[in-house]
Amino acid sequence: MAINVNTVYQTVLLILNKEQRGYMTPTEFNTIATQVQLEIFEKYFDDLNQQLRVPQADTDYADRQENIDEKIAIFKTFGEANYTTLGSLSYFTLPETDAYSSIVSFYRLGNVLYNDEKIVQRLDRHEFYYVNQSKLTRPTTKNPVYLYENEKLFVKPETINAGIKVDYVRKPSNVLWAFDTGNLGQYQYREIDSVDFEIHESEQSEVVLKILLYAGIVIRDPQIVQAAAAQVQADEVNKKS
Repeated sequence: MAINVNTVYQTVLLILNKEQRGYMTPTEFNTIATQVQLEIFEKYFDDLNQQLRVPQADTDYADRQENIDEKIAIFKTFGEANYTTLGSLSYFTLPETDAYSSIVSFYRLGNVLYNDEKIVQRLDRHEFYYVNQSKLTRPTTKNPVYLYENEKLFVKPETINAGIKVDYVRKPSNVLWAFDTGNLGQYQYREIDSVDFEIHESEQSEVVLKILLYAGIVIRDPQIVQAAAAQVQADEVNKKS
């Protein structure tokens, strides 16, 4: 479930007004909100890496690794790589449209599959250049390998020119509070063209507080933090009522 962009924007405006800290235009909000979402999204991977180093609770809903992976799972997808020949080079390019026909922005590569059944082994540049030197390591269609550089997949054996599929993590879409301008110059929310936050709904309080920080409020006063948290909680109660 996404975080409603209008709920966040109205919460931010309410706190700014209450604390007499000024006003944030929709354009300013959209830019800051997109940056905040990306920061929280990128932190998921650091958090997961840290949790992989420590023992986890063997209890439903309490495994931190699984909880973080659940947040990342929102952005996991897959698609067909496209075969390209440029001069003497042959390679696969990453999909710009995933298997769900959504145009996506690539972020991090996962597994590479051949014909939906073989996991293609990833090699570094040195290994990739010398892999053909030995009959024992020479790639085959049953044991293909690839080099990933410059967002391109170089696959061996070079007879493979189709059937490469990639699992990957996409970037979240840019946040957008769409609006029309009223007769008095006021901003009127246009829901149909707006884009909600895609990060996990549990991040709503952090989203609000980070946007306030970017808005120039240095949150050192506990009353400001409490005001933001209270407003978020009130909005959640209103949505459920």
